[in-house]
Amino acid sequence: MTPEPVDLDDGDAVQRADTRGVLRSAASAGAQVRAVSSAVSDGVLGSLAGIRPRAVVLVTGRGSASRAAAILVGALAGVVDVPVVRADRTPNWTGSLDLVVVAGDDAGDPVLAQSIADAVQRGAETVVTAPDEGPVGTAGAGYALRLPPRVSVLDANRMIHHLAAMLAVLAAVGSRGQVLGTQRELSQLADVLDGEALRGGPGQAVFRNAAKTLAARVTTAHAAGIALAGDRPGTTALAEHAAAALLSAGGVCAAAVELIDVLAAPRQMGSVAAESIFYDPQFDGPATAPPLRVFVLSCAADARETAVRVSALPDAELVLAGDEPAVGLDSGAPAPGPAMAAAELDDRPEIMQLVVLAVRWELAAAYVSLTAGSLAVGPSAPLSDQADVER
Repeated sequence: MTPEPVDLDDGDAVQRADTRGVLRSAASAGAQVRAVSSAVSDGVLGSLAGIRPRAVVLVTGRGSASRAAAILVGALAGVVDVPVVRADRTPNWTGSLDLVVVAGDDAGDPVLAQSIADAVQRGAETVVTAPDEGPVGTAGAGYALRLPPRVSVLDANRMIHHLAAMLAVLAAVGSRGQVLGTQRELSQLADVLDGEALRGGPGQAVFRNAAKTLAARVTTAHAAGIALAGDRPGTTALAEHAAAALLSAGGVCAAAVELIDVLAAPRQMGSVAAESIFYDPQFDGPATAPPLRVFVLSCAADARETAVRVSALPDAELVLAGDEPAVGLDSGAPAPGPAMAAAELDDRPEIMQLVVLAVRWELAAAYVSLTAGSLAVGPSAPLSDQADVER
């Protein structure tokens, strides 16, 4: 039996439908970052102060930890003054001059457990952000530093913990650049994420709520197909996380790609010809498929250039970390000009903008899961049409 659609503008109905706590879990990002900040304040990473590692190696399991590492490397690889390397197990070249961060969600993962043991055996400073239990919890006992998750959340929302822990490690070793990993910076980041969760809460109307706006548009476009595109490595990694959140929490399949891949094939993404007032199925044949909806993830510094690049796409939407809802880009629409909203000209560090967008997409995925009945309605779902009109 198909569930009844939930009106996203009805905050009480949304909360009643949330029997699994998906909204609470998605809104816990600030709490996860604050827990890492508290651990840093307690001196968990104190022994790392003053060391200058040859390289920081991020060894990640599958899922959220891997995506956290990809976002961090994409945003900070050219900013920090220490090489940051991703790997799926401790590399053979790792030694006492290196720092290894082992991250994952599976406390029974034998690869993670072996990676911890290998890093400790080779004399590398080792930090573990995985749950402190099972084989992973006992590996490297007494030698590895532990930053386990302290806030219980659903699988779709575990990435923020790993990302915050990795930022804290980079800050602990004195990496210069906009790392945002000190105890004070993590507390400030937690406040920013709490604000994002508050603005994206169930009591906020769709046209004032960026997360609900995304959810409504995803619900509308799912039948035609959805692509999440990043305009640089950090946003591409974020697109992968957003796609995973939509699938895990909302049951919606979306492709995560680089923007250049979308731009290379605009003619294969459908057509809006059927909307023409001159369209006649008896003469023009069957209507073509609606265009693929493309959500382009970007940061404020790249927004104008990216807007120009995607303006020729038939159905594209630029998603920024500013406080305003997403910016719609119709075919042929001009690039954002000087009158752009101040929030969209955000000058916060790229990594902070990416974390804010990650939380927004996790909230959107939660709302999509609560409007499962709307997915059966298809492209003409009244809720999303209403959101478009109000915006």
